[in-house]
Amino acid sequence: MPAITADTLHLTKLPAEDPASRGRSVVSVTTAPSGHEGEGFPVHRAFAGVDQRLLDPFIHMDEMGAVEYAPYEPKGTDWHPHRGFETVTYMIDGTFQHQDSHGGGGTIENGATQWMTAGSGILHIETPPEQLVVSGGLFHGIQLWVNLPAKDKMISPAYQNLEGEQVTLLSSPDGGALVRLIAGDIAGNAGPGSTHTPITVAHVTLAGGARLVTPWNPAFNALAYVLEGSGTVGAERRPIDAGQIVVFGAGDTITVTNSGKAALEVLLLGGQPIREPVAQYGPFVMNHRQELVQAVDDFNAGRLGTVPANGLRPYRAN
Repeated sequence: MPAITADTLHLTKLPAEDPASRGRSVVSVTTAPSGHEGEGFPVHRAFAGVDQRLLDPFIHMDEMGAVEYAPYEPKGTDWHPHRGFETVTYMIDGTFQHQDSHGGGGTIENGATQWMTAGSGILHIETPPEQLVVSGGLFHGIQLWVNLPAKDKMISPAYQNLEGEQVTLLSSPDGGALVRLIAGDIAGNAGPGSTHTPITVAHVTLAGGARLVTPWNPAFNALAYVLEGSGTVGAERRPIDAGQIVVFGAGDTITVTNSGKAALEVLLLGGQPIREPVAQYGPFVMNHRQELVQAVDDFNAGRLGTVPANGLRPYRAN
């Protein structure tokens, strides 16, 4: 996990539990299957098997790793296109380099988040730097796809880089829960991420035996993905374990409890459902099939951008 030091630890306490609040119950708990992405790096397909209507406005999420790479094993993605949504890459451990065809780019590492609005179309690459490929090392992160409503699907591409120290840090009243608020609002506290689709994304760390009851926008859906450890969720204390995704029902609070001694790491996310048709073909997410056909035609014609002459390339020893 990224280090938290006295210099960066500026906490705002979450309010104590409101007895009049309506806690969200658990609709489902699903275990993410394993797979591979890009040039072959291991992932857990967090949303696999979950009804897409329960995920709206989210489209796709991969947990990348956690994996301890040997030298020359780290892999990423080569240049590829996107249209019609936003990609969010949150690096918990390790390093990725990003570059896109609209001038965005930078290094994503140790708690940083890269937020790319593909909009009308973009090419980009995410690849480990040469030094990480040569040395190997720990690699762990999340990539989330956030849908855009029809009115925003063809907006101009944009890029945000959020360093780990920019997140809003919150804690439970007893100090047993640390919340890194990346985007959205929790109890009147705002994360730094700027989003076209109203969402909340937060990384929660619960100490052994700790319990978090956090306010949650009742107009948003609510999901929890377990990154590490085990515990329970909801008023009914449904058991959860690493690699599982939880879908919550209606209500205005979310409850997560660490029933063990080791730390429990959970990603909380939710958003305002868009409730529009979704048509997806690989890296394109639109509303109708004809728009996908147009996206493929535009990509083949070079209208989604071009790879810069000095663009990043995956580092290969041979």
